[in-house]
Amino acid sequence: MCGIVAYVGDQQAAPILIKGLKRLEYRGYDSAGIAILDKQKNIKAYKKAGKVAALEALISNSDTEGNIGIGHTRWATHGEPNDVNAHPHFGQNKTLALVHNGIIENYAAIKAQLQAKGHHFESQTDTEVLTHLIEEIYENGQVSFDEAVRLALNQVHGAYAIVVISKKDPEMIVAARKGSPLVVGIGTNEFLLASDASPIIE
Repeated sequence: MCGIVAYVGDQQAAPILIKGLKRLEYRGYDSAGIAILDKQKNIKAYKKAGKVAALEALISNSDTEGNIGIGHTRWATHGEPNDVNAHPHFGQNKTLALVHNGIIENYAAIKAQLQAKGHHFESQTDTEVLTHLIEEIYENGQVSFDEAVRLALNQVHGAYAIVVISKKDPEMIVAARKGSPLVVGIGTNEFLLASDASPIIE
C-alpha cells in the first residue's frame, strides 16, 4: 500500500519528507522518492528502488534545498519495482511532478491519446500518464493549475490520492482524493499532506 507525504512552508522540505516516509514504511512498499521545488523554480526528483534508507543515502550529497516538496513510497501495480517506475513522475515538459496512490483504470486509453499528440513516456506507470494529462491541460487549456488538475481527474476512472507541484506555481501544492485516504496538517506558516496522520503528528 503506497504512502504520500508533502510539505509547503518555511522549513526545508526534504528532511520532513524523509521523516514522513519512514513513518509510512509500515504500509509496505518497494521504492521511494521525493521531488523538491527550489527557489529557482526547478523541480529536482530523487527516486530509488528499495527502502527509504537507500533514498536517504542517495540524497545525502545532493542539493535538496527548497521549502516545497512531495514524497512517496510505492507498492508496484503498473510496472516493475525499479528507479524509473518509482514516484514522483514528471509531465512531458517537466513542469509538473506528481505522486499518486491508487489505480487509474483507463490509463491505457489516455496514454494512447497523449502519444498521438507526441507525448513520450519513460515508465510503465498509470501515474506518469496522469501527470502528462494534467500538464497537457494546464499548458494548452489556458486554465489555472488547480483547474487543470480538476479537469484531468474528470477524465480518469479509478481510485486515487494525488499531490502535484508545478514550476509555474512555485508556492502551491494541489491535492485531490477519491477512494484513497489523504489527510491535511496545518501548522504555523506551513501545510502538510499525508496518507495518514503518522507523518504529521509530532
